[in-house]
Amino acid sequence: MSTGENEITKWFAANSTADGERFPIGIGDDMAQLNLGGGKSVLITTDMLLDGVHFDLEKAGFESVGYKAMAVSLSDCAAMATLPVAAVVSVALPRGVSIGAGSEELKLLHKGIVRAGEMFDCELIGGDITSWPKPFAINVAMLSEPGPTEPVRRSGAKAGDCLCVTGLLGGSPAGKHLHFVPRVNEAIAIAQAGATAMMDISDGLSTDLNRLCTNSGVGAIVEAVKVPISDQAKKAEAPLAAALNDGEDFELLFTISEDNFQGLMGKWDMEVPVTQIGVVNNSGRVCIKNVSGEVSELVSGGFDHLREKR
Repeated sequence: MSTGENEITKWFAANSTADGERFPIGIGDDMAQLNLGGGKSVLITTDMLLDGVHFDLEKAGFESVGYKAMAVSLSDCAAMATLPVAAVVSVALPRGVSIGAGSEELKLLHKGIVRAGEMFDCELIGGDITSWPKPFAINVAMLSEPGPTEPVRRSGAKAGDCLCVTGLLGGSPAGKHLHFVPRVNEAIAIAQAGATAMMDISDGLSTDLNRLCTNSGVGAIVEAVKVPISDQAKKAEAPLAAALNDGEDFELLFTISEDNFQGLMGKWDMEVPVTQIGVVNNSGRVCIKNVSGEVSELVSGGFDHLREKR
């Protein structure tokens, strides 16, 4: 029987021997944190993207793929309200793609990577290039530093908190996942307002909300009518299901007390909307209330890297 991403991540975390003082944040959050001493620390994340799973290289092109690869890791920085600093990028090129200094493919890939990094002053400082008789693969390892607040983890949600998201959800099958803007600036503002838990929505709201609640030891109820649905998802056969399960939204999912939410909304001046979609509770269950008021379990229906292809 195949083992899903959540189960294997839990196993790795349980078997970690990392010193909690030196590594205050380890396996299970969007980034890991290394304590450098003297009140300084660095956070790191890494993401592997594969042709045929996370994108179609032939349709998307090298520049869009480079942009997405960098933006995915920038979104991890946003998930914890940290400030991106630098990245190293490794690529595995299919045989037949030129790897010389004049390679147009590599120039386009570089252009996309740099374009994403420039949005948040995140430098490309190195990496590795190889080739193999398999599809294209790209891996970004990114360093960041704490922002004005401590990094916001997935484990701080409390009963009574407002459950919120940024932006509009669903629509990745229509290509939205190649051109998103990581919510780094929005995350800093949300953290400063007092967010108790936060992550980015990479595998779908239904899946990532279950993860956040599990990490925080809480439950939640989502109101279906409040879920903000993208224009792309509205064209799907089941728009709400698309918003809940498509994944690769790279919007922020966060919890915050009612008072702090009101304070956040009172001074929110960014173009990206923030929507309260539900409430955190102590039930230990993640549920959704439909238009008629019926409540049912919100089953994880998003992407699982170890069980299916995107």
